Amino acid sequence: MNEAQNTSPASRASRRVLLLDDEVFLLLDLEMTFEMEGFEVLTATNCSEALKLLENAAVDVAVLDVNLGQGRTCAAVAEELTGQGVPFLLHTGDLDRRGELLRDLSGVIIPKPSPSEVVVAEASALL
Repeated sequence: MNEAQNTSPASRASRRVLLLDDEVFLLLDLEMTFEMEGFEVLTATNCSEALKLLENAAVDVAVLDVNLGQGRTCAAVAEELTGQGVPFLLHTGDLDRRGELLRDLSGVIIPKPSPSEVVVAEASALL
């Protein structure tokens, strides 16, 4: 099998990604793009949903919105993923606040907005 065949969407079908974002339209766009690349996608709009998903299914990689509105953050999910050894991206539009929560989280930071194809490529690079 040549390298092009190894990177086809079908060869990545067993990869599972968790997407956590409170912006539904962005979440849907990312979900569609990951699915087009052959990923199985789990989506959540808040930490409670994401943590329930993680109780019931293993994931290979995750994309987490840092600020989930009303003062809520992705910290609990990031900690759970770290404990499971799952790599994750921190997808945030609030890069000026890097000295706060972002400093304590080990994920790769990607600015928001970024084209969904870039997010998929960055997440894939973590695998």
